[in-house]
This record gives sequence, structure tokens and C-alpha cells, in this order.
Amino acid sequence: MLELAKIRKCVIPAAGLGKRFYPLTRAQPKEMLPILDKPVIHYVVEEALNSGLDEILIIVGSGKDSIINYFDRHTLDDSMDSYGFSDMPDIYFVRQKEQKGLADAVRYAENFTGDDDFVVLLGDTIYRSANERTVTSQILDVYRKIRKPLIAVEQVPREKIKDYGIVDPVDIDSDPFRIKGVVEKPEVERAPSDLGITGIYVLGTYIYEAISMIRPGRNGELQLSDAYNVVTNQMDVYATRINGKRYDIGTMDLWIETFMEFAKHRPIL
Repeated sequence: MLELAKIRKCVIPAAGLGKRFYPLTRAQPKEMLPILDKPVIHYVVEEALNSGLDEILIIVGSGKDSIINYFDRHTLDDSMDSYGFSDMPDIYFVRQKEQKGLADAVRYAENFTGDDDFVVLLGDTIYRSANERTVTSQILDVYRKIRKPLIAVEQVPREKIKDYGIVDPVDIDSDPFRIKGVVEKPEVERAPSDLGITGIYVLGTYIYEAISMIRPGRNGELQLSDAYNVVTNQMDVYATRINGKRYDIGTMDLWIETFMEFAKHRPIL
């Protein structure tokens, strides 16, 4: 029996403007905001590497040079590196010319991914697994069984539904379960479920054609959820629930909440 090719490529969009953190993000990308002694983007890269994804592309935008600089070699790395910089593989970068949405950012990865399946992790979202394996590793285990487009989801509180892309499930009682589509940040009354996308996507090359077929949607941006809706018309698409906790660093209150929770797990603090 032939062994399925291992997924090794990870795409991390990190090109957003950080509008909700203004003026803090005038010169500091939100992905570089600290959670204790490491910036958010470091946790995202660690999630990828600890999940076996050792070919990493980070999509940056204007004013994001500090992300590139952060992963350069530093003179202090050899003498005090307990953070794994010396063991990191080469990380690749591409600049999104305009902030036109998540789907547009993913489009910049086409040459990097080639014909390979790949994982998308968001640059402002980190995870704490409920067991010894990373959340992304567990999602990849599911993907290897079904070999279909896969989205990681979690149940979200009613008042938070309007902040998420919400999946429209076919059979919500199974896991993984097939979905009919995604609704981007719906009002509660129009939401097809309470299962929100967490920011882990396992994709193939078909997503690029789907992105080329969509038009600007919510906020005038190219939404990845709209591209998924194109894909659902062409093939079966699945979702699976994460086994762990997701930390979204997209707003000031969520960033502070995450910082404090991580601090509670650090004995010295």
C-alpha cells in the first residue's frame, strides 16, 4: 500500500493592518505583540514546526519588516538561545502588495506550495492543546483519513457568532462532518450553526482557482470563506472540532486576556 505524501508546507498570512490596535500598530505589527517573552508570530511558527510543518511561508505587508527581522540570526542566539532559533529551518517571506483580504493573501502562496497540499495558520491565532500533541497535528491526522478540504472549528458563544466565519454543517453529530458552505460573520439569527472557524485550514491547489473566481465581499475584501463556498460546489468539504483552546489575538481585550492566562501557567509569574 502506497504511503500518502506527508504535508510539510505551512502558509501563515500576517499582512493585516492591525486596525483594532491602532495606534499601537503604527510601527509594530500585531503579530509581534508579546505573549510573555515571545511575540505571537513565534507561537504560530512553533505550532507549525511541532506539527511537522518545516517548510514555512509568512505573508507580510507594508510595515511588517520586524517580522522578517525577528527570524534572522541574532548575535545572542548562540549564547542564550533556549527558544529554538538555532533549530529553525529557513523561513520564507512574500509581501502582499495591498491588504485585500485573507483570500488574496493566500493567493500569494501559489508558487511556494506548487502541487502540494498545505496548511494555513493565521498569524494572530495560537493554540493550547488538550493533550501532548499539537492541535494542528490532530487536524492533520483527520485530514490523512479523509483527504478532503478540511477546516478546524470550535463551538462559539452566541454573542460571538457575528465575529466568526460560521460553517453550515450537513451532519453536525459526526466528526469530521461535511459542510455545505461558510457564512462570514453572520448575525445570530442568520447563522447556520454555532461552529466557528478557528484558523486552521488544510488545502490543495484547487483553492487558487476558487480565489480567482470570487469578488470582494464583506468589508470590500476577498474572503477565504467565499472561496470555500466555490470549492463546496465542486467537491466535498469537511470540518472537524479542535481538541484544545484557541487564543485569538485580534482585539485588545483578547490579547490582554491571553497574556494573563499564559502568565498564570508560568510559575515564576
